[in-house]
Amino acid sequence: MTSSSTPLAVRTGPTRTRLAAAGAAVVITGVGLVLRAVTAGEPAKYGGDALYTLLLFALVRVAAPRTAPAKAAAVALALSWAVEFLQLTDLPAHLARQSTVARLVLGSTFNAPDLFWYAVGAVAGWWIVRRA
Repeated sequence: MTSSSTPLAVRTGPTRTRLAAAGAAVVITGVGLVLRAVTAGEPAKYGGDALYTLLLFALVRVAAPRTAPAKAAAVALALSWAVEFLQLTDLPAHLARQSTVARLVLGSTFNAPDLFWYAVGAVAGWWIVRRA
């Protein structure tokens, strides 16, 4: 099926947004894996933080494609910050010892500079969608 035969609603509506965001989520995950494989230290850590929030931004757009970019960025940032502040408790560290997935999603140790890099990821998501 060519784009000219694709219904207009699919080419311009929430389905298009959802597909683009899902594709972006796959790309963001791949970039994160490559970043961890080829770099170390602060570039890997803080780049990963920004990508974490950018991934959340994409997932918000998958789940709610009509969400305004600024609102999606705010939700992604709020979730990222909530996870970071949760690390002030023992819960993420405890769960991280039990599960690799929990360690990847929740982390284990609070690090204040992460808050800035999460904001970078949220702004990047907003900016990319606004420019598209």
